Formats: sequence, C-alpha cells, structure tokens
Amino acid sequence: MEEQLSNYYLDQPEPLKSALMALSDLIVAFDPDIQVAWKYTSPFFVYRNKNLCYLWVDKSNNHPYIGFIDGSQLDHPLLESGERKQIRILPIDPEQDFPVEALHQILAAALPLCADRGKKG
Repeated sequence: MEEQLSNYYLDQPEPLKSALMALSDLIVAFDPDIQVAWKYTSPFFVYRNKNLCYLWVDKSNNHPYIGFIDGSQLDHPLLESGERKQIRILPIDPEQDFPVEALHQILAAALPLCADRGKKG
C-alpha cells in the first residue's frame, strides 16, 4: 500500500502533486483516528475503519477534489454534489491557498456521521 500511495503522488505533475500531498497531510493531521489507505486506485481516508473521504483528480480541469462519503448529510457552501447522490466534493484549485478552515469544518461534521454509519438506532 505504501508504495502504491507514494507512486500515486509522485506520478502527478506539479502543482497537482504538491496539492495532493498537502491535502493528504491536512486530512490525516485533523484527527489521530484518521488513517490513509489505498482503495479503488485512489488515496482513501478511513476513520475508525470506515471510509471517510478520498482524493481524486477531476479529468475536466485536472484539479483535485476531496470526496466525502457521507456528503449528502453535510451542509457546507463549498461542497458540490453535481450528478452524485451520496458523495459531495470539495473542489481544490492547486494554484490557490487551500480552504483549510472550511476543510476543518467539513471534517468536524463528517467524523460523527462516519462513526455512526451502520449503527442501529
């Protein structure tokens, strides 16, 4: 897994490579229970063994985005749904400053949803 993740990042052109690596670092640093994994040919971030979000590159503009698994339950003005029913994305311009505060707000809202997913109530 480590080699696949490293190759994924290293194979990207700049500024995409630096943006993806920085986003990964920001997500993992947010909470000690967030771990990075390699799933579906992409970096995924799991919280307590449940999929939280992932990094992907939009083929139309070559910009990265963070896809949130429980996105349909998240309410933030920077999240977009497009044609997706469940997942909402946070698009990132690799040549601009990241919306770090917004990312932290979204992660703070997403962690409890992720932790509660699958629990019977």
